[in-house]
Amino acid sequence: MSGVVAAMRRTLLSCTSLARNGLIVLAMASSAAPEPAFAGDSLLSQVVSAWFDLNHQEFAVLTTALSLVGFSVVAAILLMRTRVRATQTEVRLRSDIAELQVQADRLRTLLFAEPQVLISWAAGDNRPQISGDTSLLISQDAQQNSPQRILAFGTWLPPEPALQMDHAVDALREAGEGFLLNLSTSNGRAIEAMGRAIGGQAIIRIRELGGLRRELAESNLRYRTLQEETELLRDFAAAAPWPIWAKSAQGDLRYANAAYVRATEGTSVADAIHRNLELLENDQRAEMSRALNDNTSFSARFPIVVGGERRIYDIRALKLGGGSAGIAIDASEATALRAALERMAEAHRRTLDQLSSGVAVFDAQRRLAFYNESYRRLWGLDQAFLDSNPDDSSVLDRLRAARKLPEQPDFRAWKAKLHEAYRAVESETYTWFLPDGRAVTVVTTPNLEGGVTYLFDNVTESLDLARRLDGLARTQRETLDNLNEAVAVFGSNGRVQLFNPAFCKMWKLSPEALREQPHIETVESWCKPLFDNALTWRTLREAITAIESRAQVALKLERKDGSVLDCTTMPLPDGATMLTFQDISDTENVERALRERNEALEAADQMKVDFVHHVSYELRAPLTTIIGFAHFLSDPSTGPLTPKQAEYLDYVTKSTNALLALTNNILDLATIDAGAMKLELGPVNIAKAIEAAAEGIQDRLATDRIALKVDIDPEIDEFTGDERRVVQVLYNLLANAVGFSPHDAAVTISARRADHRVIFTVTDSGPGIPADVKDKVFDWFESHTDGSRHRGAGLGLSLVRSFVELHGGKVRVDSAVGKGTSVTCDFPIDQNAHRNAAE
Repeated sequence: MSGVVAAMRRTLLSCTSLARNGLIVLAMASSAAPEPAFAGDSLLSQVVSAWFDLNHQEFAVLTTALSLVGFSVVAAILLMRTRVRATQTEVRLRSDIAELQVQADRLRTLLFAEPQVLISWAAGDNRPQISGDTSLLISQDAQQNSPQRILAFGTWLPPEPALQMDHAVDALREAGEGFLLNLSTSNGRAIEAMGRAIGGQAIIRIRELGGLRRELAESNLRYRTLQEETELLRDFAAAAPWPIWAKSAQGDLRYANAAYVRATEGTSVADAIHRNLELLENDQRAEMSRALNDNTSFSARFPIVVGGERRIYDIRALKLGGGSAGIAIDASEATALRAALERMAEAHRRTLDQLSSGVAVFDAQRRLAFYNESYRRLWGLDQAFLDSNPDDSSVLDRLRAARKLPEQPDFRAWKAKLHEAYRAVESETYTWFLPDGRAVTVVTTPNLEGGVTYLFDNVTESLDLARRLDGLARTQRETLDNLNEAVAVFGSNGRVQLFNPAFCKMWKLSPEALREQPHIETVESWCKPLFDNALTWRTLREAITAIESRAQVALKLERKDGSVLDCTTMPLPDGATMLTFQDISDTENVERALRERNEALEAADQMKVDFVHHVSYELRAPLTTIIGFAHFLSDPSTGPLTPKQAEYLDYVTKSTNALLALTNNILDLATIDAGAMKLELGPVNIAKAIEAAAEGIQDRLATDRIALKVDIDPEIDEFTGDERRVVQVLYNLLANAVGFSPHDAAVTISARRADHRVIFTVTDSGPGIPADVKDKVFDWFESHTDGSRHRGAGLGLSLVRSFVELHGGKVRVDSAVGKGTSVTCDFPIDQNAHRNAAE
């Protein structure tokens, strides 16, 4: 049994093998060869022999196996027929493929006969197909020649061509727009990139340009570049705002832009060329033609009438092979600016010539570039010598030879130190004491563009005045120290500045303690053991420390020791307060004390006037110098300032201007008191005088929101007087009215004529003037605020009355408390009244 099963297994395996390959069965079916037939008979005889050896059960199994064998044989026959037909088809396909392969190789050989790269994208596919010699683009490194590496144009193209290539590829793939680009790779190779959309694919061919093709490409590129440049130049010339033209050798107009047409009042470019319109005049064209015949270029500045307006143009023309070309550039503004700069420079020169300080400017080559008349007079130098632009050393040598420089043991070292200013960045100040007794201050200021500016001031008189002032101060000190009255001067900060021995003795105070400049409150505490009246001490404190209402106060002090003192507070011009104490307890000495007090007061008053006059005069010169240098420092030409420096300089300017105005007022009053004031009579235009006075208070009107109303009688126009003093009178009246007027109020100034007088009236709506103060408003240093914003030294109305009376007029004040104030000034029209007033 096991042998039969083994035989069946072998038979099934043989059938299975036969069915798998089909070759043996096909040979049996199609050929009558005896070998396969005998093989089949042998197999069948084996099966039949085995069948007789089987029992009944084994027979069923064998029948089933035989059925399977028959099915396998039939299937193998059918499979072999199919394979035969497939083989025939495959043979034909192989033949076609071989032919196509030959054609493809022929086309590839033809396509890549020269180094080039093909990159293609199928429709809807973002993956490119790259073929060809990729070493044309980048190295042969397999990793670098990946599609991503090749399509990153920035790796083998410069930035601008890479961006151009990116845009062209995007346009090709998205819209099918072809392109042809001639580019240079990063390693300097010239390539041609052509993109086309073919058969639904985007294809780019990149090949190297060499030989004739490269020369042609470069020529085409140069031609296109030249063409683009030509078009660009034509567009620029057409749009340029300057007239541009070109002419033939015979002088006929061949080209003109729109600006030329407008300048020549043509209707169009063709019209201008047809009519041969000319921009320049005959003599101007003749001059340009002569210049172009002798040279290749022409440049001149001509006046040209354009649009009915005469303007200045810079003409530039070039001689060309076939004629000439020119352009006209409007230089009117530049000419105007140059003229303005020249006028400004001339104005500065005239201004510097008016300065009392000598000014000399040396350039970077150390040669004299500018000097003013004060400089020449100060050193007595010859004008011809100065006009020859000598150098700095020559000027110093000449001054030394004339013994006009300080005597120096080593003049060369002294001059070298002075010339260090040419390398310095900061100003230096020196004082030269000359052999002739003069003293000169020298300020060397380096210039930004190189060189040095010298400022010379003759301070001989200033030093002399300083010495005299110092002597006067010592004299006053000795005078105070020898007075029988106790005198103490307290500064505006309330501290002791000056005292005499009588003050220490009267109040039993220590001079050493007073030299420490104690405050009035400390002095009060020291004096309370002798006098402790709180009300009196408060009055004294207010008189010393108050900013407003600085008026003279007279008090009588009855001390605990039985003595009686007469106390007087005297406000001083510098803000200090002088206290004087006089012992009047001795009845036997009352008459003498009163007489001495009267004499002392008169002397003090005269001393005050003299002191004010001298101090004001002495302050005026240095104040003028400070103001001048402050203005000079604020000038941008002296160099930039930091914001903090500019702020401090502004404070200095404002303070010195205010102090100078106060000093001028005091000098005017002192001059009037001395009878030395003279009026410069002439016609005074009333409207202009009011306008000039109002201009000085415009900022205060705007700040305090005060309206100024002007009422001028139309029947009057002018009168005879000193215009500057009249303006000063009106300004002080307006300033006083504005200072006392509340916010959102109005100040009225009117002018009318009555008989032989011109009457000015200034009215405000302020608090008014009390009756007890009304008679003092014209006194010196009388300033009553009455709760208003008015601040001042109390000199304005004093000047008003003095100047009006000098004109032979009168001043009247009409005021009611709470209803405002009106100040009326009468100026006589008759000139005899002026002469009588002056006499």
